[in-house]
Amino acid sequence: MPKLLALTGSPSAHSRTDVVADLALRHLTRSHPGFETARLAVRELPAADLLAARRGEPEIRRALEAVAEADGLVIATPVYKASYTGLLKAFLDLLPQDGLVGKAVLPLATGGSLAHVLTIDYALRPVLAALGARHVTAGRFVLDSTVERGSGPDRLRPEAELDLLQAVDEFADALRVAGRPPTAAGPPAPATTPAPATAPAPAPALTAADALTATAAP
Repeated sequence: MPKLLALTGSPSAHSRTDVVADLALRHLTRSHPGFETARLAVRELPAADLLAARRGEPEIRRALEAVAEADGLVIATPVYKASYTGLLKAFLDLLPQDGLVGKAVLPLATGGSLAHVLTIDYALRPVLAALGARHVTAGRFVLDSTVERGSGPDRLRPEAELDLLQAVDEFADALRVAGRPPTAAGPPAPATTPAPATAPAPAPALTAADALTATAAP
């Protein structure tokens, strides 16, 4: 059974980023049977071992093995200082240079301002490509204000949820087109050339040109 790992890079135990990643995993489980899903929050790893790059320590070693064994990854991060978090960076630095070779990746980011809507393409995507990711699908930027919290379960506003689930569906389809999972009746489908990378869909009120000229939120 193909394995999918959600890797979250928020330092907060009550992160909106975790809400987004969990929703993506639930949708994969519900709408795309046949995938084995797991979750890894980088903040739960021993900080001293992570910062000192002690790859041989048990928890760090198990985390790296989980990435190595995954066929696809959902990588989610809040936007800090116009980029992904230092926590996520510290973990990605522990991966070998070919640590994502052969894997499909869905990048997700959350933030408080649409000024950061292109963070995925300009900050995170190049790192994923440098690590050899076979296919980095079109990611999504989710505004913090669209994450609703109350007495019930945390959730996204309907329009934001619909956009996120579309990205998850595209990610699952990318795995299948590339031959994951293989069918029992015959060999995997031939690999296809990945489509050109596209920027995450901005909110209707803001174009990509506007986002490039916007002032980043503190």
